[in-house]
This record gives sequence, structure tokens and C-alpha cells, in this order.
Amino acid sequence: MLFKKRKWTKFMTLTAMLTSVILGSLAGQASAATVAVGAGSYTTTLPAGQTGPQGAIYKTSNITGAMPTNDWWSSLAWKAYSDVMFPHPLAVQAKTDGLGIGYPVQSASADAIFGAYANDFTLGHSAQSSFPDTRVDAYSDWTVSMLWNNGGTMRVTTGHGLPFIYSTYSGGLPKLSFSAVPTVWSGNASSSVLGVTVNGHHYGLFGPTGSTWTGIGSSTLTNSLNGKSYFSVAVLPDNTAATLAAYKQYAYSFVTNTTTSYSYQAASSQVSTTYAVTTQAMEGTQSGTIMALYPHQWKNTSQSLLPYTYDSVRGTMKTLSGSSFTTNMTYQGILPYLPAVGSYNASTLNSYVETVRTEPNHTVGSTDTYWLGKYLGRIANLLPIAQQVGNTAAVSNFQSYLESTLSNNLTAGSKTNNLFYYDGNWGTLIGYPASYGSNDQLNDHHFHYGYWVRAAAEVALNNPSWASNGQYGDMVNLLIKDFANWERTDTRFPYLRNFDPYAGHSWASGNSEFADGNNQESSSESINAWAAMILWGQATGNTAIRDAGIYMYTTEVNAINEYWFNTDGANFKPGYNHNYSSMIWGGKSVYATWFSADVQAIRGINILPVTAASAYLGYKPSYSASFISQAAAERGSNAWSMWPDIFWEYQALYDASGAISLFNANPNYTPEDGESKAHTYSFLYNMQALGQVDTTVTANVPTYGVFKKGSTRNYVAYNAGSTAITAVFSDGTTLSVPAKSVASTLGTVTPPTGPSISSLSPASGAVGTSVTVSGSNFGAAQGTSTVKFGSTTATVTSWSNTSITAVVPSSLPAGSVNVTVTTSAGTSGSAAFTVTGASLGSNILYVRSGGALNFTAGTSAAGDTVAAAGGANYDGTPHSEATYTISGITATYDATKSTAFHLFLDSAANVGNGLQMQIIYDFNGNGSATRTETYNYFATNDVTGWEDYSQGSGLKSSAGSFANMNNGKVTIKVWSAIGNGSSTLRVNASSANGQQSAVTIPFK
Repeated sequence: MLFKKRKWTKFMTLTAMLTSVILGSLAGQASAATVAVGAGSYTTTLPAGQTGPQGAIYKTSNITGAMPTNDWWSSLAWKAYSDVMFPHPLAVQAKTDGLGIGYPVQSASADAIFGAYANDFTLGHSAQSSFPDTRVDAYSDWTVSMLWNNGGTMRVTTGHGLPFIYSTYSGGLPKLSFSAVPTVWSGNASSSVLGVTVNGHHYGLFGPTGSTWTGIGSSTLTNSLNGKSYFSVAVLPDNTAATLAAYKQYAYSFVTNTTTSYSYQAASSQVSTTYAVTTQAMEGTQSGTIMALYPHQWKNTSQSLLPYTYDSVRGTMKTLSGSSFTTNMTYQGILPYLPAVGSYNASTLNSYVETVRTEPNHTVGSTDTYWLGKYLGRIANLLPIAQQVGNTAAVSNFQSYLESTLSNNLTAGSKTNNLFYYDGNWGTLIGYPASYGSNDQLNDHHFHYGYWVRAAAEVALNNPSWASNGQYGDMVNLLIKDFANWERTDTRFPYLRNFDPYAGHSWASGNSEFADGNNQESSSESINAWAAMILWGQATGNTAIRDAGIYMYTTEVNAINEYWFNTDGANFKPGYNHNYSSMIWGGKSVYATWFSADVQAIRGINILPVTAASAYLGYKPSYSASFISQAAAERGSNAWSMWPDIFWEYQALYDASGAISLFNANPNYTPEDGESKAHTYSFLYNMQALGQVDTTVTANVPTYGVFKKGSTRNYVAYNAGSTAITAVFSDGTTLSVPAKSVASTLGTVTPPTGPSISSLSPASGAVGTSVTVSGSNFGAAQGTSTVKFGSTTATVTSWSNTSITAVVPSSLPAGSVNVTVTTSAGTSGSAAFTVTGASLGSNILYVRSGGALNFTAGTSAAGDTVAAAGGANYDGTPHSEATYTISGITATYDATKSTAFHLFLDSAANVGNGLQMQIIYDFNGNGSATRTETYNYFATNDVTGWEDYSQGSGLKSSAGSFANMNNGKVTIKVWSAIGNGSSTLRVNASSANGQQSAVTIPFK
């Protein structure tokens, strides 16, 4: 589901649900609420004022770990009884009296294709007419097991591609309540197996051997079970005795688990996927089952198929029998950007780059995770273009924007927005500000976070240090794990949350609370996420992430071309008037969007964002041409008024010259929000030079593309590594690709040479020491370039191409630290510097924003929110505290002094609040609290204005003795001990601002 609220479109208000949250405590916890992950962090406490998912999950105690969402059966976990679910070829619904079962009715209208649920019968329980709820009792890659329990129990398993439904009973018998009196065409009351037809649909009903039936001739049939507990039904492709006998062979082979495994073979650029079922023989020794395959599966398997088929909303499903089947699909490669081979005007392209560089702020609108992600993606597409035109100022500007924006949002601190929150109840990482139900319904995480990962991949290509696990790499990995956890052993997140391995594509709705099942609109934004994983994995050397991305990219591209674009023309129903479907549901495909009835929106939502990884849109040029032709005919013109750049870029995949003509004829168009004129201009002309996508040739590297212009084949490959490689193409062509470069048979683009450090002078010293960094390729002026001691940016006092003078940051602890220089061309190798201890220059620690204490006062006063106590009493016990820390202090204890502080607080008009402070001394910086002081809480008044909370309130308790500090750490915690309202702590105040929150420590 894609709730995309475009700037000109009014849309529905999403209902927020009050939620209770189970807080997860994971390794690396920095405080009760914040978990450090390298240089980044997330919170395990729902930020004040924010909404998360509902607390209730309808599951049994058999379900542990993260709860899958965004699946075909998700409504089962969110509701007491499910909405309609579509495990094709069947459709089912969990109800108060059991499981409604039907074979979807196929039809079409001008703007929709339907495979609608209609109840043929309900599988119920003879001793229980109703149940209080239905709960998830087990799940696997494409099945779910449901439990009805009201003294007597009924457990049912169903799944994608399974004509069978498997059930077990206690305290009663299988009772089948039909919507009409079924025709019994095989068997009788004394038979354990019946063949029946209802509403024109055929079913096999399989009781245990020796079981009998009551109710034949009526609309209710009950099986005796003959002292056993198992029962199954199957939807049959026909009503012949031979077919019933063939299905009976597998009727007692119950599917208990399903697993998808994949592999990427680089040499052949093939993705192999094996779909395996585990079965339990309830009678006899038969293993395996009959599986119905979707078109994207049966078209890509070499295994023998059975003669049985089913009609579905996705097209014809073909069957096979056994315990597994394997598909093989070609991965056609992706690129991070196109080579600069077009005949564009370099000056014009640079002027377009400059237009973006000189923007006041590249974040031009909302900062929720979707829209901020689009802005990040926009700049990520522009950065390599700036490199290609040699605009170093723009390269620096774009790199800085990406790094700073990502770093800020991937760090939680004490913020309530622009951070990520881990909900341990569901097992999900939610970004705030949220949008389109990404918080309370867990919608669209792959859409949103895919843009973030794509931006992070671009940063990693230019600054590997930023992407290291010790910096922000692991936070990016966590974003990926949320929407596409590739490690089954990591139970913090469900396996491949958004991707449905059997359906071959993703689902957008987190809860799937719809009568037509789950849905996905913008398949192209799904592809953007998988492409981002490929590029991130390749840039960081994580082949597991890369290969997971390749698997999902390749599989979903095949599914998109079958079910959204129908490029073979075989899957859409007669009566449907379009060559494309914009939104796929479990029970229908439609020509519509969530946000607009405009043809341009309906078509464009499955194109954007266009990047160098969008070549799949041009795999079949004749189809692409018909797509644009029909869109223009429906609209009456190809003079696009909405997202024209998106349509031109799509057209460039089969007719770049025509697209360029349209671009030149409309110079004053408004770019789509995630686009820029620079990217569109270069994309059109580069595609004109390269030609159409050629799918007949592959390469042995993940980042490649092959194109054909006339009779000339053009080869392109990208090398994210630090040494040159040779890409080998399947037709025998080889291409040498320099490090960190894209190369093509039309030319090679090499980014500027990065900085290099040769020496540091001195190589050791105390904080505040001036250090000369000697080397090369630093650039003539600093600009936005930086020098870092570890992860801390140093103050620079002079800068030249070969020499930099920087000051050792005051916050560094004693010990060895790596020094690096980062410019627009990349990050240097590191040089070691030893920080030595020094006498304490001051013993006053100022409370700064971002959770810091510092010997230097702030520059502009601000306020941090201290969460309310919520009516509870936390006197003496920190709770939802605001935490501030400084490390690396070497100083001598002064026994003539004691801790003193002034914290300026304001509870506004809130009545009955009491704020409390605790200070923790860690004298050796080893993580052990060797002296803790807790002060009596300070009762604030209900008048707006700052109040001074000091040590005069009295010491409530203390533990541990003072000692000298060697690389020590001081932490203060401020929280609401009592009261129902939040309060504000003044931070970052300068001396000119006055009322500076500060702590005086007894050291010299």
C-alpha cells in the first residue's frame, strides 16, 4: 500500500491508534532509552508525542521473536479475525466460526481485474459455534498456521501455491458449512473422501481412512475423523475421479514448513531460487505435495509440470508435485550512475548542477522518512554528475549534505524527531517523523528506507570511513534489516519483512486490513530499495547484503514485468482496457492510485525514481513504446504536465532522441520532487549515446549494463573497489575498470584523486595541541573538507594542498586515535596520533545539545524535553531520562570541593512536577560507575520561566568514593521524578544568553 500524499493532493487522515510498547534491550545499550550503534544510535523508548503500532498481536505463545508484517496474511496478526487473505489459488478468511474458503471468482472491468473472494464453505468445529479470536500459531516463508481455541481447538495451515488446506482438531470434528447444498460427485456417507462441487467450484474433502460423513444432501457436512485428529481439503481443477485420486495421494502429506533459498552466480549472472516444503505424513509414507506456480515461477523453471492448472488474478497457475522446485533467472546488472558519454553541453549541465548547489537547503519540504528520503535520493543521483563535470564545490556540497543529514537522523540522542525507534514488541525500526502509516501500521518501510540506503551507498563510494561499522555503517545495516532482514538467525526483525518470496514481489501495507488482501502500488520504489542494497553491499564489501539485494531485485523485476506491466500480454483478463496495472492486490489489479486519478500519476508511480538501476523498465523496448503510446492516447497528449521528466527518462530507454526533443521543447518544466534537471538532462543524452538495453549479454560483476545502438553493442561496468578489475561479458568482451570508476566502451570516467596523509607532527600530544598534517591532494582551500581525530571533527587553523594544521579536539580520551582527511574526492588513509593526559584547565562542564557535556559553553540557548513521569513516582530512580556525557578527562581530585550544579528548568503551566538529577563518575573510563550522586528532586512551579535547580536541594544518596581521573567519564541524568507533564532543560546557552546549565566537578 502506498499512501503517497503529493503536494497538490488532499488525502485521507490516517487514524492513529494508542499503543503499548514492549521495550527491547539490545547489546550496546548506552542508556535506558538509547542504543549506540557505532557513531549512530536509536531509541528503545517511543519518543514523546509520537505514535507506534498497536500493542496487541494476535498470536499464541508458540510465536517468539519479531512478528512478520507486510505479508499476505498480516491482518490475522493485527485483528481478532482476519480480513480476506489470498493464498492463491484459494482465498480464505478467519472468522468467528472458522475459516471461510473460496476459489476466487475471476472477472474484469475497464479499469480492474478481479479475483474476488466469495465464500464456498466455512471449515468449522462441530463442538464450537464461535471462537473469541483466531491467532497466528506458526508461519514460514509462504504459509501461516492459525489456531481457534475455545476449549475445543481447530488449527489450520494454508499458504501460497497450496491447493490444500490442512487442519487438526481437538474436542470436536470438522464441520463444513457450505453456501449452498454441494453436489457430491464422488463418495458417500461411508467414504472417507468426498468429491464435491459448490458454486461451480470443485473440492476434495479428505477425512482419515475409515472416517464417515453426516449431513450429505444438506449444506452442512461433518467428518467423524475415526478417532484421528487430522483433516484436509483441496480445491480441484476439475471434477474427475482421476484428478481426485491424484490429489488424494498428497492429501495426508501435511505441509509443516516452507523455505526459500537463493544464490547468485556471478560468472553466469544467474539467480537460482529453490522453494522447498517440509511435510509430515499423517497417513502412509507420502512426502511432498502439489504446488501451484505463478507465471514468474513456471516460466523460469525447468522442472516437469503436471497437467493441472488454476486461474488466478495473476494469470494461469501451473502445478508440479514434489518437495521442491527451482527457478533460474538472469540478473541483468545495475549501475550507480551512467557513464558521461552523451553529447550534451557540459556548460549547460554544470549550470543545472549549480542550480541545485546554490539552493538554500536541499531538504526542500517535509522531513518525514519518505520525503526526506526522496531528497536524499535526489542528491545521491546528482553527486556523481557533479564529479563528471568537475564541479568540486558541488561535489563537496552534495557529499556534506548527504553525510550530515544521514548522520543526524541516524543518531537518536534526546530528540523526539529525526531519529529511529525500535519497537521490540513487533520487532521493527520506525523513523520519525513518520508518514503514510509507516509508524502505526508499519506501511511502506522499503519505499521510505530504500532512498536512505541508496544515499548511504553513494556516501560509502566517496567516504568509506563514514560507512564503516564503527561509524554509521551498522545503523544503515539496521535500516536494511528492518525491511529486508537477510539473516534468519537475527530474530530482532522478521525475515525479509516487505518481500514475499513466493509471490515474487513486495507488499506495502503492514497490517493488510483490506477486503482485497494486501497491496503494492509503486513497484519501482520497491526496486529502488533492492538496488540500494546491491550498491550498499558492493560499496561496503558486504556480499550477503549485496546478494540478497540481487535476489529480490531480479525476482521482483520478473514479477513486475508479469503482473504490473504484463509485457508478454498473457496475464490480464479480457475486458480490461489497459496494457498496465498500477496497483496489485491479493484479490485484484487496478488502474488507479491512492492519491490521484490523473493518468500521469497512474502511470508514473511505477516508474519513479528513475536511476541508473532502472534499466529493467527498458528490457522490452516494444512494450515500453506501447506503454507511453497508450498513456498519451488516454490523456490526449504526450505534453506531460505532471512528472514530465519521469516520462522522458522512461522514453529514453527506447527512444532517447524523441525524449530529448520533448525535454528541449519544455525548458520551464517543474522537476518531480526527487528529480533535478541536471540528472534528467544527463540521463537523456547518455542513453542516446548508449542505446537500448541489451538483455542478451551479461557480465561477471554485479554492477554492469549492456546496451545496443543499431548494430553496436556498448558495455558498461562499475568498480567500487580500491584496485582495478576486468569485467568479463558473456559474449567474450572484456572491459578494464579502474578503481572507484565507471567504464564503458564509449569512454571512462575517473573521479578526482583522493587525499593522502604522509605524516603527523607532532605524533602525540594533549588535547588542544596543534598538529601539522602533511600529505597531498588536500585541495587549495578547506571549503567543506574536514580533518577528523577518530570520529571527532577537529578545528582547522590553516589549509593547503599539502599541509593542514588542526587542533586536537578537547573531548578526546587519552590513547591512540586515527587521523583522516576527507575532501570531495574521498577520505584518506589514517595516521595514528597518541592523545596524552593533561591538567584540567577548567572544572565547569556545560550542558550542551545532543546529549553532551563540554568544558566550552554553547553558542545559542535551546531547550531539551524531559519526559513526564506519567503520574508514577520515580524518586531516586532514573526513568526516561535525558543523558549528557563527556569522556577523556584526566584530572586530580580536589578533596576541598564537592559537586555543584545549576540546571535551569521550566515546567510551563504543568502542576506537580518534580525534576531530579544524578551525576555518575567513571574515573577510568572503563564503563564502571565508581561514584554516583543522586540529589533530591526539585519541585517546579506552574509559571512559565526558567527555575534554578542546584545542589542546594540536597544530596539524596551517594555511592562510591572519589579518586583521580585518568581518561575518565562524567555523566549526568535528568528525569521527572513525579508529575504528569513534561519539562524543558535549558542547554547550549552562551555566557551572553545567561542562565547556563552547568556542573562543577571537584577536580583540578
